[in-house]
Amino acid sequence: MPLVSIQDRDAVRVITYANVPFGTMTAAGAAEMFDAVAAAGMAPSVRVIVITGGLPGIFIRHYDVAELSEAADAIERGASRAPSSPGPRPPGFHALTDAIAAVDKPVIAAINGLCMGGGFELSLACDLRIAGSSVTAIGLPETRIGIFPGGGGTQRLPRIVGEARALEMILRGLTVTGQRAHEIGIVHEVVADPLARSLEIGAELSGRSAEGLAFAKRLTRSALDRPLAEGLADERKSFSTVMRTASAREGLRAGRPPAEIQKL
Repeated sequence: MPLVSIQDRDAVRVITYANVPFGTMTAAGAAEMFDAVAAAGMAPSVRVIVITGGLPGIFIRHYDVAELSEAADAIERGASRAPSSPGPRPPGFHALTDAIAAVDKPVIAAINGLCMGGGFELSLACDLRIAGSSVTAIGLPETRIGIFPGGGGTQRLPRIVGEARALEMILRGLTVTGQRAHEIGIVHEVVADPLARSLEIGAELSGRSAEGLAFAKRLTRSALDRPLAEGLADERKSFSTVMRTASAREGLRAGRPPAEIQKL
């Protein structure tokens, strides 16, 4: 049974993850999700991607601990986990989160329930995070079971909430409610229906220039990873490139009256 389903809402593609009964991420689920994100990235009709959970009260609970335990045992034995079939190994969880961060379309996490460990790390790779007001646990509890966040949590969370808050959450293995996640800047909004709100934002972004959004995402995401002068040079070059697109020229014409630009 597939773990991932997709549905297009106009130009917004909703990717839903549902691993019955617990909603944990697995290697098979990561591979399916990677394929779904890659396909959405390549589809010209898709302008925005929304990721959500398909089980009641669960976004992605966390990464499957049994799989991690088996991996630890294999490492202790000095054995490598061979692919189950000949050919290249399927893309794993790290490839999935990197793909979400790199795809040139906005990605919104509609956090509709439990979102811990690998599930939270996946949401951190998204561009926007909208949490449900009823969500009871968002965070990184890995140190409670003798490990640490290994799917991007130690690198992405400090960039979002700062080093001090990230250290507190990671070292203590803390989880917070959706409301608290909003208060400390982990999620952008907390609402009763995060999927509905994500679709509203997706519809808003779908009306914007795809080229403009793609450049804006890439430049902003790379801003803290390189010297300021290098980022500014890239920004100026990219600005010249996007100004030559038809969508930019159309948008600029529409925004000429200064009093109206905020309404576009």
